[in-house]
Amino acid sequence: MSHKKQTLGEFIIENQSSFKYSSGELSSLLNSIRLAAKVVNHEVNKAGLVDIIGAVGDTNIQGEDQQKLDVYANEKFIQTLTKRNIVCGIASEEEDDFIAINSQDENHQNKYIVLIDPLDGSSNIDVNVSVGTIFSIYRRVTPVGTPVLLEDFLQKGDQQVAAGYVVYGTSTMLVYTTGDGVNGFTLNPAIGSFYLSHPDMEFPEDGTIYSVNEGNYIHFPQGIKNYIKYCQKEEGDRPYTSRYIGSLVSDFHRNMIKGGIYLYPQSSKNPNGKLRLLYECNPIAFLAEQANGKANDGFTRIMDIEPTELHQRVPFICGSKNMVEKAEAFMLNAQ
Repeated sequence: MSHKKQTLGEFIIENQSSFKYSSGELSSLLNSIRLAAKVVNHEVNKAGLVDIIGAVGDTNIQGEDQQKLDVYANEKFIQTLTKRNIVCGIASEEEDDFIAINSQDENHQNKYIVLIDPLDGSSNIDVNVSVGTIFSIYRRVTPVGTPVLLEDFLQKGDQQVAAGYVVYGTSTMLVYTTGDGVNGFTLNPAIGSFYLSHPDMEFPEDGTIYSVNEGNYIHFPQGIKNYIKYCQKEEGDRPYTSRYIGSLVSDFHRNMIKGGIYLYPQSSKNPNGKLRLLYECNPIAFLAEQANGKANDGFTRIMDIEPTELHQRVPFICGSKNMVEKAEAFMLNAQ
């Protein structure tokens, strides 16, 4: 007889002791993310059928064309998180400013803030390539009972209480951590439940995959160029395999399972890198470290960076420990 798989709901209840704050709050938060993910998943899966794909005509705060599905995902996550009366503020990559949320009793009693990239990799939607949602959860630093302020959102990554992503791929998975390892849950679309499919996910210490947009090679710093040449050299288990999807969630997910490194360095085009510290790098770095991997900007641990603005960008290197350390050594040597 096959062992019945644990649902996400059961797993949260069983493991709530590993979360150092109120267990009910965490389940409520994760449940709202789970619910929104199911709704967005449904839309992503039928994106080819209706006119939901394509650009909407607006550009987001970063000046990138917004896909219609981005806007939809953004609205769904904001709506679902607001209704649960557990978050006091949300910041989204799609919104210029953070959204302050009052609790139902008007007393600002809620304690959590959520930062979200509602649809990462959205330029891949209309070619049927995996996209994802990334989320990051903190406890507010301003006093409960007062409206949230910018400083609640500008916290270092090492203050995160939970983070995760949803990947809408050949199967839909929700992967998250509360600082006690990383677990992955796969959606069974027939019954609409997420089941524990990937317990205790960990990066292999070494890997043979490197993921970088090599089209930008000419614009990269010398240390990264040298590291890429190292990856391509015939020696030992090299050359490594090059795999780059262009959806951060998908590239990270594959490298965590198979062993690999993801690089989005600064370049002459993007002197600060392109990925956002608060919506992409911090949550992914938290997951990486919880899964025995590493994440830095080439020199500094990502989760030690003091954020100064909501949409701050940073260079990003993350993945299997030994590979990240090797890339770091190349960066230092090229100084």
